[in-house]
Amino acid sequence: MALALLAPGVALAQTAKERELEARVAQLERMVEQLLAQQEQTSATVADTRADVAEVRTAQTAAPAAPADGKPRIQTSPIMPSANAGTTFSYGGMIKFDTLVTDTSDGRIADGGAGRMFYLPATIPVGGPGADGGDPYFDTHAAFSRFWLSADHVTDGGDKFKALIEVDMFGGGSANLGNEESTNTHGVTVRHAYVSWNEWLAGQTWSNFMDVAALPEAVDFVGPTDGTIFVRQAQLRYTKGPWSFSIENPETTVMPFGGGTKFRSGDNSLPDVTARWTTKGDWGHFAVAGLLRQYKLADETDTGASVSVSGRFNIGTSDDIRYAVNVGQGIGRYLAFGLGTDVLADANGDIHALDGYGAFVAWRHAFTPKLRSNLMYSRAEFDNDRALTGFGVTEMAHSFHANLIYSPFPKLDVGAEVIFGQRFLEDDREGDLTRVQTHVKYTF
Repeated sequence: MALALLAPGVALAQTAKERELEARVAQLERMVEQLLAQQEQTSATVADTRADVAEVRTAQTAAPAAPADGKPRIQTSPIMPSANAGTTFSYGGMIKFDTLVTDTSDGRIADGGAGRMFYLPATIPVGGPGADGGDPYFDTHAAFSRFWLSADHVTDGGDKFKALIEVDMFGGGSANLGNEESTNTHGVTVRHAYVSWNEWLAGQTWSNFMDVAALPEAVDFVGPTDGTIFVRQAQLRYTKGPWSFSIENPETTVMPFGGGTKFRSGDNSLPDVTARWTTKGDWGHFAVAGLLRQYKLADETDTGASVSVSGRFNIGTSDDIRYAVNVGQGIGRYLAFGLGTDVLADANGDIHALDGYGAFVAWRHAFTPKLRSNLMYSRAEFDNDRALTGFGVTEMAHSFHANLIYSPFPKLDVGAEVIFGQRFLEDDREGDLTRVQTHVKYTF
């Protein structure tokens, strides 16, 4: 009877507890559903974020499309705001540190002069009996370091444009900007400044009469200077296949009547005209160039023509021969940094083109991929009319060069060169130069 009376209470108590438990379970289920919904939303957001990040990274690391001409580019967008769309910009240069120990037999080359910085045959002192150059003298500089900038553009139609400017530190010299007592300052010199459009070039660069590819590797600035055509000047040039033609800046160098200091005349009314033909292959290259010039001093004029034959011949993989032969009337300004003049003046003021000749030959041998050597001989001669010039002008100069160049790392050269040069006057006097030159050069 007691159990019977207690049973309804127990049933009611269990029912209330169950209801409370069911309410809690339902509340927990709602909380779990909310948490699951929040988790799904968070996962979706994370997935979207990861996708965006992956897309950005892919865009950042993807290689740019190859340009139309197949050449590598430093960047794919203009670095200059005013440039044509698609223009690419590049830069480079070199640091060149030179040391020179020079011994001259008949006097000293003037301190701060160009002949103290590189081999310049016209500056070799020639004295009379008893002349003495004294003790050897030491120089060091970095004036031939240089820097260039280039902007290249190819249009949708395939037209190719290029603008280039290159400067070095050779200009000005210590006489104008500094001295060796403190600053050793040099001025910036424009070497090249031109724009090209397909086959056309306008601006300053190497003369079309000069074969840069035939020059041997030297520790000196040029090397076989005596017999080398070496001119940079403003010009308009057209190149098509193996042919190139140009009209270039004219200038006439004059030896006054009776000899003395040569001078320049800017009276020319016609440009210098050149033509060049070049063929090349695995064997090397061969070039023939012609030059036509007008010489003018006040109202007096003369004309002349010159020819240059040059090239390089490869002998196996470790040797090559480089050469040039230059002959002409009034070739003086183009040959050996103006060792001779273009024309001679007579007593009446008339001018006469001076015949000149120059040549060099060089042998290059690579001992290893890092070590090579160059042997060179160079010579220039002029047919002076002694009745017009006297006996104190240069008749001939020549030089021998031997160097050894080591590249411990790519683009880094450490070299040493021995130079022996002579300059002869029309009266048979001569002066000697002996020089040991070293350099450290890094190209970038």
